[in-house]
Amino acid sequence: MASFFKALTDEQIAFIERQPMFFVATAAADGRINLSPKGLDSFRVFSPTACAFLNLTGSGNETDAHLKRDGRITVMFNSYEKKPLILRLYGRGRCAPRGSAAFEQSKSLFPANTGARQVVFIDIESVQTSCGFAVPEMKLVRQRPILTQWTEAKGPDGIADYWREKNMKSIDGFETALSEQVE
Repeated sequence: MASFFKALTDEQIAFIERQPMFFVATAAADGRINLSPKGLDSFRVFSPTACAFLNLTGSGNETDAHLKRDGRITVMFNSYEKKPLILRLYGRGRCAPRGSAAFEQSKSLFPANTGARQVVFIDIESVQTSCGFAVPEMKLVRQRPILTQWTEAKGPDGIADYWREKNMKSIDGFETALSEQVE
């Protein structure tokens, strides 16, 4: 049975900090719903009602485009450990693009990554937990180093070129904040 909370508890924060991955869902009023897996130690909890994640370079930039149009965001964490649990954060998100004051002030909270595009800040409106009985128990082998290696090899100029080619608009044609930032 699902339970709702107005804010994260200390136990829930500790659970989040143990998870090697999470999922982010966003949507504009029209167009496709996006659901993205995230990892690489990119999530931080600031308080029971505030958190953020480092949004890394990818093949698309849906989260940014959706949050620019409609700030709704859901973040989901699954327990893959012996004790099952699903934890969802419902809230409003906003992107701080690379180079912005908010990005620069918060980037030291995350591991350095050449491919960092934005920090996504989330104001948590509600927290939901549910049983997670159907989620498999698994062991983490390792975080994949491929994205970090790829972005380091491209370097800042190569990443900017990639953003111009792949990250200026969503798959539904919605502009991202990068379209205002990258020339």
